[in-house]
Amino acid sequence: MHMGAVITFAARRPVDPPALTVILAERAARLPKLRQRARSELFPPGTARWTEDADFVAADHIHHVELSSLYDPDPLAAYASRWIAEPLDTGRPLWDLTLVTGLPGGQFALLMKLHHALTDGAGAYAVAAGLLDGVKLPEQTSKPARRIPAQRSTLDTVKGALGTVWDQANEAAGIASSVVRATRPTLSPVSAPASAERRLGFVRLPLAELRQVRKAHGGTTNDVVLAVLSGALREWLVNRGHRADGRTLRALIPVSVRGRSGDQLGGNKLSGYLCDLPVGEDDPVERLRVVRRAMNRNKAAGPSRGAGALPLLADRVPSLLHRLGTRTAGQAAPLLFDLVITTVPLPPARLSIDGAPLAEVYPFVPLAPRHAVGIAVATYRDSVHIGLQVNGEAVPDIGSLRDAVLKSASRLLDAS
Repeated sequence: MHMGAVITFAARRPVDPPALTVILAERAARLPKLRQRARSELFPPGTARWTEDADFVAADHIHHVELSSLYDPDPLAAYASRWIAEPLDTGRPLWDLTLVTGLPGGQFALLMKLHHALTDGAGAYAVAAGLLDGVKLPEQTSKPARRIPAQRSTLDTVKGALGTVWDQANEAAGIASSVVRATRPTLSPVSAPASAERRLGFVRLPLAELRQVRKAHGGTTNDVVLAVLSGALREWLVNRGHRADGRTLRALIPVSVRGRSGDQLGGNKLSGYLCDLPVGEDDPVERLRVVRRAMNRNKAAGPSRGAGALPLLADRVPSLLHRLGTRTAGQAAPLLFDLVITTVPLPPARLSIDGAPLAEVYPFVPLAPRHAVGIAVATYRDSVHIGLQVNGEAVPDIGSLRDAVLKSASRLLDAS
């Protein structure tokens, strides 16, 4: 359940790995959340809490590796695939950072790994931002003055608390019922036996071309990306010997419910939508229309309803049930959705580290048990960056999926 990101930078001068490691360690040490580890509690049973790690040294979480293209044409993807497959040590703060040098053109990369227990995708950006040049740290942001609530009687206080519990219970029951109704008895063509082996792929699309498609056919940029990915998955299935016509693949699309004034660093504040991707449709424009209609229905219903809102259920379930039911729920994920497609928000501002401009950023979403593919998307400046993560045993060649994304985007642009 760890997520990651591969972030490349265009170095303007030769990289000094020891000096850059010191800069990263100093900035990481200023982020309180990165000094914490999860500690199990005896009571109530199954609970845990965050606690300061008495032995914390930021530099212990930061590593350096120098690659070479002598034996591998794409050394960064090959190394990052092995790196992301390594689980985090749950006895320590749940993060890892690797500085990668030796890339073509003098570039270097930062590989960041965070456990989902620490934060969600939006919170992960807040962590990364704290490591960059000139970015105000999230937890240093001044909080607005707290308004003193009017005095209430004990009876009113009890009524309010009971009303909140009742509303949450009704919401949880509605979501749980939707989840049960949405389960499917048949396994997905992108289901696979669990494996620790991973392969990563990087795809970069020009934002201007996606906006051109949006202008021609309507919808949002995210709708266009989902249509592109639908076409790519269709081609990929066919290349793997599966029938695509008349088929859909169901994607869980996480939705942040993190308030702007809330803690931007820690915790998981997520809901989600379930969207049936029209991989059975050969016409790229019709695929976009189907995706638009599905996403419009999801948005009209809101992020707190339907089976896609299952992440909200985590706030309604006692900790002990989490411990007992998480593994079973994870194994059952393919019965509810076929893959996760998430979008990580990034600001349009120019970002850098030690003066080196950020060039590309590829996020990676955790793979649920028995899922073969997970996709994460980040838009930065003039490009859309798509991070593909696959089960390495089930998908030995990620290049075919990467090429299918590029081909699907080209077809949709030609039709626009």
